[in-house]
Amino acid sequence: MPTNGFPIIGNWQSRPRASGGQSRCLVLSLLTANEWFKIVLGAGTAGAKNGITSSPMSFFRSLTFLPLAWGCLAAASVQPQAVAAAEKTEVISLDAAIRRAVAKNFTIKSDSYDVAIANARVLEQLGIFDPQLTGSYGYVENENPAATFSGGVRDFTTTQSDRYELGVNGLLPWGLTYTLGATSTNSRGTFNLFADSYSSFGGVTARQPLLRGFGWGSTTAPIRIAMTSRTISEWQFKQSVIDTVTRVVYAYYDLNFAHASLRSAHRSRELAAQLLDENEKRFRVGAMSAFDVTSARARLANREEGILSAERFVREAANGLKALISDERTMRLHDWQIEIEPMTTLPLSLVHAALDFQEALTKRPDYQQARLNLKRSQINSRYQRNQLLPRVDLVGSYGYSGLDSSRETSQRLVRDRDHPSLSYGVQVTISFTFATERGRYRAAKFGQRQAEIDLEQLEQAIVVAVGNTAANIETTRRRVDAARIARELGVQTLDAEQKRLRAGTGNTFFVVQQQELLAILEVAELRAEADYRKALAEYDRQLGITLEKLNIHVAVPK
Repeated sequence: MPTNGFPIIGNWQSRPRASGGQSRCLVLSLLTANEWFKIVLGAGTAGAKNGITSSPMSFFRSLTFLPLAWGCLAAASVQPQAVAAAEKTEVISLDAAIRRAVAKNFTIKSDSYDVAIANARVLEQLGIFDPQLTGSYGYVENENPAATFSGGVRDFTTTQSDRYELGVNGLLPWGLTYTLGATSTNSRGTFNLFADSYSSFGGVTARQPLLRGFGWGSTTAPIRIAMTSRTISEWQFKQSVIDTVTRVVYAYYDLNFAHASLRSAHRSRELAAQLLDENEKRFRVGAMSAFDVTSARARLANREEGILSAERFVREAANGLKALISDERTMRLHDWQIEIEPMTTLPLSLVHAALDFQEALTKRPDYQQARLNLKRSQINSRYQRNQLLPRVDLVGSYGYSGLDSSRETSQRLVRDRDHPSLSYGVQVTISFTFATERGRYRAAKFGQRQAEIDLEQLEQAIVVAVGNTAANIETTRRRVDAARIARELGVQTLDAEQKRLRAGTGNTFFVVQQQELLAILEVAELRAEADYRKALAEYDRQLGITLEKLNIHVAVPK
């Protein structure tokens, strides 16, 4: 029936949203497109059945429902697909999770830039040997008092000069600095009645340190320090990848434990529901008291709470794993449902801490970093010791000169090499106290000794860590065996108590107690298995062989 002149084209119903809520949507009658337009125009049997008037006002008012109807039709077709997509669960293997983490983990991405930065530092230090083109111009004017007087006023002389310089200068690995270029100076003044006088020189000028700064060791020390730092950063990046992969392994096994705990919680609830059903049946025939029924009902309620806690544990464990293997930064991360592949049988691993210790010293990234840090300290110490020496430099130049009132002629004389020019000498600089140099050398020596102690301390820490991790593998393996036996005995004990209850010689309290104990034993066995798998992963990390065992090659960024 028409309502206030508006056509009724359907009815409002609740539609499920993809997010799990409800939305009110206009549900159209099952009409064809032809029937719909007939309704709008007020023609045909469809329009008559729906009470549609054919007035112009009714027609235009009905058009206002077209966008809404179209949106509802689209939503009706899209929402089931969105719900299906949201409910789709991806089963992911441990290997796939690790590969994703290596490609997308934010920590690995961030730490990779440390290597690139260190490589740029090496390039920066290598740049000290790059030749440089230098050009300069300078003007000087001086007035000097003369020995004569004119009218009681002292006379003065004036000199002016323009200096042009262009050359290539640089540093050689053994410490020699050089300049290869040409200079041209125009000197004039009262001494030559301000006539131009061009003096030109073309050749090489050099300075060679003989004590401080002499030799390859001193000149290349910053480069070797930068290269060592780059290698350290590469080992640090490898350590970051190993640590991240180990965290992924931990998170994967934690998620497996969470799912297993949830299954155990469901089984415990099923046992509690079965006990409640049996007690209610016995209560109805008078073979059991109301207290037993109440106890079983309380047990069932407690198991419901345990399932909720287990579900929360699964959700948090899944989010922790997804954060490690994904670079998603929106709420779609929560819509991504993942499960892990079923666990295979527990691997058996025989370890020998004493033999594996030597392998750890070879492959552990942190130990290699400590060794390189000691090497870097030694380079710096030798460099600072060189800086304690006085500065004694041999200086000299050789080239050709030209002098003329014309700049072109002066420069031509240089090019013709008719007039050689030679100079040499020694420059000595000695500090009174060498306080700065002595302080730097002392700090470098202390830094070297500190690096030696840090390396020794790390060796001791590796001995302890490898030994503890190897012992933990053995301990957790025994925990798995003990927990399995305890769980099997718990199943037998619960079965015996249930038989006693059915025979009338037992009571609900002992059955409930055994159910609680069995749930605890199942979780303990699951935890022991997860801890055993994690102990194996931790042992690989302590030896530095995690990536090697997983066949992962990390490309060091440049």
